[in-house]
Amino acid sequence: MPRCIEAVKDALNESNVGFEKVELGEAQLKRRLDKTQQANLAPLLAKKGFELLEDKTSAIISNIKGLIIEQIHYSHEPLKMNFSTYLSEKIGKDYSTMSKLFSSVESITIEKFITKQKIERVKELIIYDQLSLSQISYQMNYSSVAHLSAQFKKETGLTPTEFKKQKQPQRRSIDNI
Repeated sequence: MPRCIEAVKDALNESNVGFEKVELGEAQLKRRLDKTQQANLAPLLAKKGFELLEDKTSAIISNIKGLIIEQIHYSHEPLKMNFSTYLSEKIGKDYSTMSKLFSSVESITIEKFITKQKIERVKELIIYDQLSLSQISYQMNYSSVAHLSAQFKKETGLTPTEFKKQKQPQRRSIDNI
């Protein structure tokens, strides 16, 4: 995550775009971009794997994804509330409105996106081989190892044990989920 933020800061600095702060999925600029700045910044961001999002819908979707990814992949503590409450509080919008918007644009529900992110994180933790499945289940906020295993099998077609035994376990990068 810090590399993503630094990459965006570098692109903004290289384009001479003043900013207040940069967080995952959002940059608070000192002033609105003019057409020339947009034209200069867009390719710099694209080269680093990002895109310039101007409209509110894209910004909300990006914010939702960023919060989910941050919570699942970078937080060291399980979420103490459900994701719908968490997202509503962080974004300041009604969850059902965000959910409909997300589904209409992404062709996937927020819940399915969360599940896919969690499974990719579980794969990563299995590959690292530092935690037991029980510890992974707790860290990823599953109600039980059985629930984790069932969801893992549904998403991947493999049990966590079968996945671990593969010679070259297949993972997807976060931005391809």
